[in-house]
Amino acid sequence: MNKRRFPDTYLIIFTIILICAAATWFVPGGEYVRSDDGTAVTFREVPSQPQTWQVFSAFLSGFTRQAPIIIFVLIIGGAFWIMNGTRAMETGIRNFLNKAKSLERHGWLGRIGMDNIIMTLIMLLFSLFGAVFGMSEETIAFVVLFIPLAVSMGYDSITGVCLVYVAAHVGFTGAFLNPFTIGIAQDMAGLPLFSGLGYRFICWCLLNIILITFVLRYASKIRKNPRLSVMYEADSYWREKVPAPDGEASVTPNRRAPLTSFILCLTAILAFTVRYSPDCTVTLGPATRSVPWLLPA
Repeated sequence: MNKRRFPDTYLIIFTIILICAAATWFVPGGEYVRSDDGTAVTFREVPSQPQTWQVFSAFLSGFTRQAPIIIFVLIIGGAFWIMNGTRAMETGIRNFLNKAKSLERHGWLGRIGMDNIIMTLIMLLFSLFGAVFGMSEETIAFVVLFIPLAVSMGYDSITGVCLVYVAAHVGFTGAFLNPFTIGIAQDMAGLPLFSGLGYRFICWCLLNIILITFVLRYASKIRKNPRLSVMYEADSYWREKVPAPDGEASVTPNRRAPLTSFILCLTAILAFTVRYSPDCTVTLGPATRSVPWLLPA
């Protein structure tokens, strides 16, 4: 008996494009317009633009508009897969877990559980990334690193996705310093830049408490009975690739290969982040401008 397979990602995306194109034939067109003095925003109707053959160029248009994110994911994802191919990830994850487990001999750490502490710190880190500088789609490149980490700790790939992707989006939702959502929106609305910081920080804390509580409870249930996970069969790939830290250690063919690949990948990543300005100065990352959010309104 053949099992039903989930539709391919490209089929899902193309179906959504077709639905949106069909909606342009009966959904009235409109746009938001700001007044000349910038104090009010009004909505007005505009002629609809029914889409037909444009659905075939939607992929190319999307790739063109989001090229920086796509290139970032490809480069970082490729770097991680190189590390995985040389078994650098496997060696690093096993050493990390072994050292973390050794800390459980301390009384209070043993009662709390190092796994819970590790997962909490990872979620808080990526949630902070989403809240401060708007990390969102970029987390996709890190999922391939944290899924084997979660499986090695006795959990499943859903837990690994929650540690990185879900945590960053929770931080994005409760952002308190995100320049893309808070800064731009407040500037358009004519509000003091980054005003209401305290309220948003409280919201961010509450959202993270809910996230951490949910993920830790789910992870504890999966660790007691891994077969409860809907990803149990699919995670067999990672269970074979990166064995649990208390299991038999696999033999690394070349102990220098993980370190060499790590140095090469790190060099490549740094090379892509260097930006040369016309005055021959070198800076890391994108250009920044001062934002007077600390100054009184």
